[in-house]
Amino acid sequence: MKKLHYLLLFLVGFGCKDAQKELPQKPNIVFVFADDMTYTAINALGNTEVNTPNIDRLVNQGTTFTHAYNMGAWNGAVCAASRAMIISGRSVWDVDNFRQGWKEHKNFDKTWGKLMEGVGYDTYMTGKWHVDAPADSVFQNVVHVRPGMPRDAWSHQGTIPYINKMVEEGKSAEEIRAIGYNRPLHEYDTLWTPTNKDFGGFWQGGIHWSEVLKDDALSFIEQTKSSEKPFFMYLAFNAPHDPRQAPQKYLDMYPLENISIPKSFIPMYTFKDSIGNGQDLRDEALAPFPRTAHAIKVHTKEYYALITHLDEQIGGILDGLEGTGKMDNTYIIFTSDHGLAMGRHGLLGKQTQFDHSIRPPFIIVGPDVPAGKKVDADIYLQDAMATSLDLAGIEKPEYVFFNSVMDLVDGSRTKSHYDAIYNGYINYQRMIRKDGFKLIIYPKLNKLLLFDMVNDPEEMNDLSEKPEQQDKVKSLFKDLQQLQIQLNDSLDLNNSYQKIVTTH
Repeated sequence: MKKLHYLLLFLVGFGCKDAQKELPQKPNIVFVFADDMTYTAINALGNTEVNTPNIDRLVNQGTTFTHAYNMGAWNGAVCAASRAMIISGRSVWDVDNFRQGWKEHKNFDKTWGKLMEGVGYDTYMTGKWHVDAPADSVFQNVVHVRPGMPRDAWSHQGTIPYINKMVEEGKSAEEIRAIGYNRPLHEYDTLWTPTNKDFGGFWQGGIHWSEVLKDDALSFIEQTKSSEKPFFMYLAFNAPHDPRQAPQKYLDMYPLENISIPKSFIPMYTFKDSIGNGQDLRDEALAPFPRTAHAIKVHTKEYYALITHLDEQIGGILDGLEGTGKMDNTYIIFTSDHGLAMGRHGLLGKQTQFDHSIRPPFIIVGPDVPAGKKVDADIYLQDAMATSLDLAGIEKPEYVFFNSVMDLVDGSRTKSHYDAIYNGYINYQRMIRKDGFKLIIYPKLNKLLLFDMVNDPEEMNDLSEKPEQQDKVKSLFKDLQQLQIQLNDSLDLNNSYQKIVTTH
């Protein structure tokens, strides 16, 4: 769409002495990246319990993709794989190999920032990085590079889970809860609060990290006012990742009595240990086992408070961009690195194949982008990179797996670029979503699940053993194996599948 716009402008001006000078410069692109924000956490998209007036602005001014997905991860830090994919353009298992080259200080020229810089963009990055390539080898202007999450009690001991160490040392449950994990056990358990700064967290350095990022962004935006170069900004918040610390006024917006329990809430997910979601997984250790309605409400309150605080910082960035006078040639893409369970299916984290954990919001705003439009075609969140290349007039390199969404935005295409959506988590889980159904396989359990995503979007009714669904199971499994070949996924599912078929 944008390439055609440039071509028409050139043809109209052809023959004029200053035709090249009259052509508009390449569009500015601002990528806003949240962390751990699930697709259901935006007011304008249906969640009336959370306050997100500035993200709502994006929804109302732009086009929302209602079915954006992450592709998976090779370890529990799902955000690392997600970010490596979006920086490199490579699919999940290919980038796992490719990032080894980054560690040896190679191949930075094939990253997102370098591709944009190569066609004249002034590139800028601030916030969460969590990618093996050094940020300043990818972007020209880099400030306040943050780690995967704010340092908390668990991370004080490096790779040794701090909770386990405290247990071994004979620490009491009260002492453990006081550092943010395994809590709250009951309604009077208030030893840890989101305003507790004892372990640093989002307040390490004295100013909340989300506020620092906003200030960083506004400083660079101010510089762009006097520059004729197009700019590409990569603004990566750590929020609303835990520890979910927000100023008190945001917590006060969310009384527990106003917070609902998810429809799919259960006290314990039956298969949690065998799919890598047990008590030793940091994300899941935040709340007690079994889960309680009260604990989920408390964690949701803190989640919403941090989202609203994040939203306010985004509002400041939007106001700053509007003040440049360049919004008629600026695109904003907002998404997150994945979703988060927050009590659904008895889980808290992002290490499953359920939509709540693999599906983030995805919104694009800019020139010629329809306002208030919703697109339900399946995409990957990493399509943001290919989309920006398209807008910048960069021919997509052959190694970039993902696709621009601009043809879906302008309506010239109505069908997804992907025949099916894939996800893989270590060797614990595999998933395919196609034609309104989702097939999940747990290889270590010889277990599969089938969900009708149209009629059961909360994924509460497993259809895998229904006789009338066996053809669907077989066809989806075959399609999943084809995706494994395409994506260089070496996990062999045949033995597991044969055992499943036999037991059925």
